[in-house]
Amino acid sequence: MLKDRPTKLVPPVLATMAAWCACLILVGVVVYFFAQGIGRLSFVALPVAIALLLTALLFPLTNSLRQAGMRPIYATWITMLVALTVLVGTGWLIGARATEEFPNLVEQVQATARDVQTWLITGPLHLQQAQITQYVDEVATMVNTQRTAITGTVLTAGAVAVEVLASLVLMLFVTFFLLKDGERIWGWFLKGFGSMSPRVDRAGRAAWTTLSHYVQGTVAVAAVHGLIMGIVLAGMGVPLWAPLAVLIFLASFIPIVGIFFAGTIATLVTLGAKGIVYALIFVGILVVEQQLENHVLQPLIVGRALNFHPLAIIIVLAVGGILGGIAGAAVAVPVAAVIYRALPELRHDEPMALPPAGPSAPPGGPEPPGPAEPSGDDDATRLETPGAEGAATPESQGSETPVRPRASALGGTVRPPGTSRGAEPA
Repeated sequence: MLKDRPTKLVPPVLATMAAWCACLILVGVVVYFFAQGIGRLSFVALPVAIALLLTALLFPLTNSLRQAGMRPIYATWITMLVALTVLVGTGWLIGARATEEFPNLVEQVQATARDVQTWLITGPLHLQQAQITQYVDEVATMVNTQRTAITGTVLTAGAVAVEVLASLVLMLFVTFFLLKDGERIWGWFLKGFGSMSPRVDRAGRAAWTTLSHYVQGTVAVAAVHGLIMGIVLAGMGVPLWAPLAVLIFLASFIPIVGIFFAGTIATLVTLGAKGIVYALIFVGILVVEQQLENHVLQPLIVGRALNFHPLAIIIVLAVGGILGGIAGAAVAVPVAAVIYRALPELRHDEPMALPPAGPSAPPGGPEPPGPAEPSGDDDATRLETPGAEGAATPESQGSETPVRPRASALGGTVRPPGTSRGAEPA
């Protein structure tokens, strides 16, 4: 009775809750130390994560070149050169447009500021020139008081620029080798899991498929978004429309938050350059286009790979932003999608192999027909000789068993040695 006493003192519900709490505590500890490790290795983790995203985007081109008969090294080099060409061309377009249009933007902003100042004095607010000057002086004083912090930020930005350059080099190297030797690297990685390698392989391939669909679909949606907004800004005559379009394209990789940030900057530039009317028109077009993107493009292109609730996306973005800043927020959603798709494959067992095609019946089906046995209708095929009945029993012949004629594969009858067709009854 003493052995059962502790069990009886703890109700089953409380024991179940205690077991779940212990599991949750263990998972929390593992996640905490994993996050701490990622935080300390962010210099390596973020470039590797971005390299995985780039590999998922560029691998279709590399694979197509390989299938065309090109060696992997050449296919990889061509893919990298195409990607670098696109990046350099985009950067040149942004720089050229910014150099040409920035002076015009400054003039338009100054003109808009004078118009706003005139409206504040003559408009419904009836502010005095002294009040406006006081507000401007307060802003200037605030900037001067924060000069030390701004200078420190600039100095810190120099060190960050060096780190960014090193991360960029690491990212390019990782992308190159993933494109060239991705299958070999994955096979080497699976060797460390032993008997668990089939399950890990299924989970990894499901995660890679999800990541590829997400990246390629997001790039397509972001390209459509940036192209439409760039056409709208260029049609309105807003300066720096090309850099703003590229900014909207890049911000589309961060769901919900990114488009809000890029749209705010584009609206402020439109407000400063063209006035309140054009800014309101741009905001209206941006809202309509964003709704079309959320309800048409995203479900059709990205919805199959990522089916998250907006609340889950917000939480994932918040966690990624806290752990890794802007880059962490950019990779948080695809990482969550990969984990969400890979976990079920880790839990499920490998599906049973189908039985080989043949005469065997399927599980649960009728038994397959056995060898054809002589029936009562085939009495003509039996071997009958005088006294055969008595000699056909094991009791009369000791351990010998009677030999019966059997059907041949060609349709005839195979008889035992020593018998002839004439021995059969007519």
